[in-house]
Amino acid sequence: MSLEPTGAPGGVASERPSQTDGPVLMLVDDDAPLRRSLQRAMERRGFRVFQAESLKSGISLAHTIKPDYAVIDLRLEDGSGIELVKKLRELHPQVRVVILTGYGNIATAVAAVKAGAIDYLAKPVDADDVIDALLATGTGLPPPPANPMSADRVRWEHIQRVFEQCNRNVSETARRLNMHRRTLQRILNKRAPRE
Repeated sequence: MSLEPTGAPGGVASERPSQTDGPVLMLVDDDAPLRRSLQRAMERRGFRVFQAESLKSGISLAHTIKPDYAVIDLRLEDGSGIELVKKLRELHPQVRVVILTGYGNIATAVAAVKAGAIDYLAKPVDADDVIDALLATGTGLPPPPANPMSADRVRWEHIQRVFEQCNRNVSETARRLNMHRRTLQRILNKRAPRE
């Protein structure tokens, strides 16, 4: 089954039948195009997908279904995906959770794993990478992604994230990144690196 958002307050979702068998996957991300794309890709691979767009609707969904797997965005508009991971692990101890984020760093990766996530993947992410992480067994790391982001793209994403966190203030961003203001302005004026 899939959950499609309705106009109800709080991002509550309604059910729409999908396939009837296969492992149950809970997908929570506030990026609607990414969520729909990942939902379709996971359904093609045999998962029954239930989706939610916020922390609140994700917690409500966690009380409604019993997921085998969950894919949760780290930053949701109304809170942290780590809170949802904790709630899921409390309600369904066997669930395997993967955290997705466009803002990866070691501190949040450690927090996600401590909360009960089995892996932490940086966006943009491929459905095959998600499945590899969800189904990984043992203590070894899953294989590297087929098309990982380049170092230039990772750097650009990090700079953009800090820029947004500083309310798009170039001077404050440059100070926090320990970077010359003109250098930062040149980087911000360029397009994102291709991969």
